[in-house]
Amino acid sequence: MTVVYLAAALAVGGLLAVQASVNLQLGKAVGTPYGAATVQLVVSAVLLAVVAAVAGGFAAIGDIGAIDDWKLLGGIASPIYITSAIVLFPRLGALASVGLFVTGQMFASIALDVGGLLGVERRTPGPGMLLGAAAVLVGIVVVIRSQLAGGSAQLSGAARVGAVVLGLVAGVVLPIQGATNAALRRDLDDPFLTGLWSFLVATVTIAVVLVVLVITGRTARPRLAGLPTVPWWGWLGGVAAATYVTVTFTVIPHIGAATTIALTVTGQQLLSAAIDHRGWFQLPAKPVTTQRLAGLAALIAGCALVQLA
Repeated sequence: MTVVYLAAALAVGGLLAVQASVNLQLGKAVGTPYGAATVQLVVSAVLLAVVAAVAGGFAAIGDIGAIDDWKLLGGIASPIYITSAIVLFPRLGALASVGLFVTGQMFASIALDVGGLLGVERRTPGPGMLLGAAAVLVGIVVVIRSQLAGGSAQLSGAARVGAVVLGLVAGVVLPIQGATNAALRRDLDDPFLTGLWSFLVATVTIAVVLVVLVITGRTARPRLAGLPTVPWWGWLGGVAAATYVTVTFTVIPHIGAATTIALTVTGQQLLSAAIDHRGWFQLPAKPVTTQRLAGLAALIAGCALVQLA
């Protein structure tokens, strides 16, 4: 059974790369990344509501009022990640953006395991974990430096720092979301209702942010009339997000946060490199150079070391 959990974690990592890439089409159609994130989260919530209804998951909804508040807030991570991906992919490319997400994810998952935080079983750090963390750090530095040196990211110094910080934060919140939702799932004892609640929180959060930004003039009003122009694969982000969230909080209790994230980010890295190299999903092609491959190899090696530690 452990092999199934390992394979599931690796597979949904690839879905996360697809989600971030296809959501750019929603951003172009709607005219604002916050509006696109809202649409994508609504799609995910509706999908999980249908699945929960079919599976009979709504029977446990009365238990939500008795659950600790912090367990109900995991969904806040989704709009942070989705919006960050929409903002960063055109500027840094898929490989560099996902590299930042990976770095944030790995260090946050190690902190969760070592500290025994948010209900995650405590894990003693070993040499492999420390070497893995160092390899991940080296790998992302190589990837980011090669991306910027290649001139594919036209950003000023301050904008570069902001992009790096945003990417790291977007990565950090994902393991926190997984651990929080895993704790909620233990209380509700239903994976689909847990996922649905997470996306309802996410949808409300991004919708409030969108309204505030539109009112203050800091983002454009969403153009819903542009949605029919989105290609069919542009709607896959909602499916990918719902699948990722549901699988990760199901897997974490069985194989640990660090191992789960190590596998998901490996899937992210491999597929994001292919997306960059081939220019899939109407993204500009960014050939994977030898230097970027070296950084990618270091990231994957780091993930493997953490997993085997």
